[in-house]
Amino acid sequence: MKNKLCEMFGIDVPVFAFSHCRDVVVEVSKAGGMGVLGMARMDPERVEEELNWIDAHIDGKPYGIDVLMSANVEDSGDLKFEPDKLLPERHVTFVREMLDNAGIPPLPAEEEKTIMQDIVKGMNFTPRESLAMIETAMRHPVKLIVNALGTPPAGLIDEAHAKGIKVAALAGKPKHARRHKDAGCDFVIAVGTEAGGHTGDVSSMVLWPSIVDAVAPLPVLGGGGVGRGRQLAAALVLGCEGVWCGSIWLKTAQSEVTPEIKEKMFQATASDAVLTKTVTGKPCRTLRNAFSDAWDAPDAPEVLPAPKQNYLWWQQGRTRVERVRATDFLTYPVGQIVGDMNEETSVKEVVYEFMNELLDAKDRLNLQLDE
Repeated sequence: MKNKLCEMFGIDVPVFAFSHCRDVVVEVSKAGGMGVLGMARMDPERVEEELNWIDAHIDGKPYGIDVLMSANVEDSGDLKFEPDKLLPERHVTFVREMLDNAGIPPLPAEEEKTIMQDIVKGMNFTPRESLAMIETAMRHPVKLIVNALGTPPAGLIDEAHAKGIKVAALAGKPKHARRHKDAGCDFVIAVGTEAGGHTGDVSSMVLWPSIVDAVAPLPVLGGGGVGRGRQLAAALVLGCEGVWCGSIWLKTAQSEVTPEIKEKMFQATASDAVLTKTVTGKPCRTLRNAFSDAWDAPDAPEVLPAPKQNYLWWQQGRTRVERVRATDFLTYPVGQIVGDMNEETSVKEVVYEFMNELLDAKDRLNLQLDE
């Protein structure tokens, strides 16, 4: 394709795949797109392990990394292993009683501390933690660093550029995109509210062209509600140079989600991807579940700010829920495209379906415009 981002990275198709799963990253890049590894659930040691594996399997194809680095997040990383010092007693009690009443057993007393520490070790949500992982990643042949929670620090952009690494950031409003451009980002990812994970409140159809206009001639990727070729065609028509997508890869055989969560996604509709602060403390679109619903009750406490709410869910909720696969409480960040995710397929099939449907959309448009 004659495309700015295809030329920038030497790829065949402008499909950028965000995933926490190294297998997905590798398979997308080998299929002609660009895999981007999400590192929010890792620590530097895990990053090293994952990138070593990617380097050994990706056949020299380009790939990137994605981090959560917000200037508005309290740097409480040193306290995350000590919930009694970090989390209000009322919130801890609320979650414990919620799960007790649902019949979900507590963690074994002799294993509780070890289980919690192992899980939260990879919960890196603060700037200091993210920078430590980026330093590890830059020792590998990564071609792209994406920040999902704001404008990357100027020092990081300069260091990345000095190493030949491109930098991008997600934006939910034109003013955010302009900040990314002014800071020196190489392109912007316009993410509509339909997206899974942290997202804003403006739909992709409105957001994409407004950000394209705001940062021109800087390239823009369209994200949010993207999972098929017609949506790629729409992004290109609206001025984007390609698409950023994450949820669609969760249905693949290579994805990291458990069979129970995958099956719950296959049964879900678009309306079951709810936007809530209950998981991380920031607006995050995730699969509807009993935990997020419980915070709507009149006696529920206020949701904690990030990253404390994230620690609360992982330390007091997710550890118990996933241990017994309690279906009502199982959740995973996913966008509204979940309504189209009905069966398991492979990463390669998803990429090929993207391109075949894009060509069909092009032919249809040409027929309607042909005089």
